[in-house]
Amino acid sequence: MSAASVEQPFDHEEPVTLTTIADEIMERHPGYRVEIIEGHLLVTPSPDGAHARALTKLMRPFMAAGLDGGETEVLQGIGLWLPIEPEDYAVPDLSIVDADFEDHHVENNAYDPVCFRLVLEVTSTNWKNDLKTKVAAYAEAKVPVYVVVDRKHQRLHVLTDPAGDAYGSHRVHAPGETVSLPDTIGAKVSVDVAEILDAGNKRKSD
Repeated sequence: MSAASVEQPFDHEEPVTLTTIADEIMERHPGYRVEIIEGHLLVTPSPDGAHARALTKLMRPFMAAGLDGGETEVLQGIGLWLPIEPEDYAVPDLSIVDADFEDHHVENNAYDPVCFRLVLEVTSTNWKNDLKTKVAAYAEAKVPVYVVVDRKHQRLHVLTDPAGDAYGSHRVHAPGETVSLPDTIGAKVSVDVAEILDAGNKRKSD
């Protein structure tokens, strides 16, 4: 999911934390997603129907492979604590996490990145955040696999081998390809690029 950086929207007599401001935004705007990355607030409006449809399509192969139960779980909208700035955290659209992820709670409903095997984002209007800002953030958190459904350019990105603030491998896949994701996620999973991108395209009724 994409997001846009915003200035602090509230006037306070004394300085407050970014986490407090993030909580206030979510309280005032139900359905919005708020993240803090590199000390900046990123606020994302509620996703459109096509975004949700793409996530549903993506969950199916993961669940069919047995990743939702046993050693791992497939979850939407779970917080990932980032080791960049003290208050940093992200909320990926979809994650594959170790079954004991709740033992790795840090704070603010976010969990240590050590329990994340894969994170996935489906782009919206500000797609550059998913293809740049979050690439660096997830790499620094050492998340092994980052997948981006790029609705803007109709491509599927698979990034692996995090090192520093980048991924050593960044493969871009087009419609017509079937992508095999790394076995490190816990099972063999293949994704039909055309099917996922088609699900993410708006219909006239959306």
